[in-house]
Amino acid sequence: MTSKVVSQIKQLLNELPHSHRVLISAVSATLFLLLVIPSEPATASKNSKSPEQLMPGKRYELDLAFETQQTNQQASQNQLAWQSYEIKSGDNLAKIFDKLGFSAQQLYRVTQSGDEAQLLKKVHPGDILRLATDDTGELVQLVFEVNDIDTLIITRQSDDFIAEVEKREIETRREFTHAVIKSSFWNAGINAGMTDNQIMRVANIFGWDIDFALDLRSGDEFSVLYEMQYADGEFVGYGDILAAEFINRGEKFQAILHNNGNYYTPNGRAMRKTFLRSPVKFTYVSSNFNPKRLHPVTGRVRPHNGTDYVASVGTPVMSAGDGKVIKASYNSLNGNYVFIQHGERYVTKYLHLSRKHVKTGERVRQGQLIGRVGATGRVTGAHLHYEFLVNGTHRNPRTVELPKAQSLAEAELPAFRQQADQLVAVLEDNKRVALAMR
Repeated sequence: MTSKVVSQIKQLLNELPHSHRVLISAVSATLFLLLVIPSEPATASKNSKSPEQLMPGKRYELDLAFETQQTNQQASQNQLAWQSYEIKSGDNLAKIFDKLGFSAQQLYRVTQSGDEAQLLKKVHPGDILRLATDDTGELVQLVFEVNDIDTLIITRQSDDFIAEVEKREIETRREFTHAVIKSSFWNAGINAGMTDNQIMRVANIFGWDIDFALDLRSGDEFSVLYEMQYADGEFVGYGDILAAEFINRGEKFQAILHNNGNYYTPNGRAMRKTFLRSPVKFTYVSSNFNPKRLHPVTGRVRPHNGTDYVASVGTPVMSAGDGKVIKASYNSLNGNYVFIQHGERYVTKYLHLSRKHVKTGERVRQGQLIGRVGATGRVTGAHLHYEFLVNGTHRNPRTVELPKAQSLAEAELPAFRQQADQLVAVLEDNKRVALAMR
């Protein structure tokens, strides 16, 4: 600012009244103080009660609050020593613990850790046990993958062990397959991508209506709607067969799974019958029911009151239905034999067994093992002679009308039929697509 300008300002001020000059001096002093003296340091917190304030450019230590328990657990896990042991033939838990240097007391506490610990009895050669010890060598945890879904974990807590089973979350998807029989039902199932177990399950579902050894023909067809299970996107196994259809010699059979675990027709009639059509998995029938048959040993005409199923010695023989063993014995004609009473009207007989697995007076269930195919008594080769009597009269086991098992109750039918209609529609839609793609 030039001296001339300063001189002019002074002259102007001198000309002002005294009160104005005092006011201007006060304002100027205030502005000077505001510009020169620094303001209060800024705070970074919105909480006005906090006494701590942040200064620009200063470095501060931050206290980060982590989950102390989780951190300690992770540190503890990092300090554990893990080892894996593959189960070998002849191994048991006592041998394994001894090999790994664990005491009998530790083994006892592990086996007493809960009901889930009983899964350790299911270990087989090739299975892996993973064991963790702390820095003193004490067992802390044992891990056993029971299957692709379940993992047994036994963990030490204080002086005890606690067993639990972790289950992977399962995703269930529906799959469909359709096949036409050309050479055999078994080959058709394999070619359709089915497993051995699935093929046998289909045979069991329709086994009361279809004789899979004698009734099948080339051109018969079947469709199956079943479940596949996945865990974390990985295939872990097959679930239930939800619905199936079998066309045998032009006759259609359909089966729907109910939530009670049994199969019914779409109308709610039980697929299961009171009796099995045949009580043994046989190779072929060597002699059918024939009241005027020529006996192969004596050469005389004598009634053949049953069916002879040829099978290898030792093949399991099952009870055709629920009942009571009224005779289990041996004689020179029948060999080893078993007679079973089913209620008041029915009796089944099983002859020429190599072994009996039941005794007189014992109660049996349908499908229960009662003996094994043999060649005892008056026979020309190994087979099962099977008889079926109704009110004391011999009937042809392969053609007699079998009494049906109990069907669904009336109260259950509306919901089941709605479910059955949906599943049958899925079967039909997928079948049309499969046939169109051929």
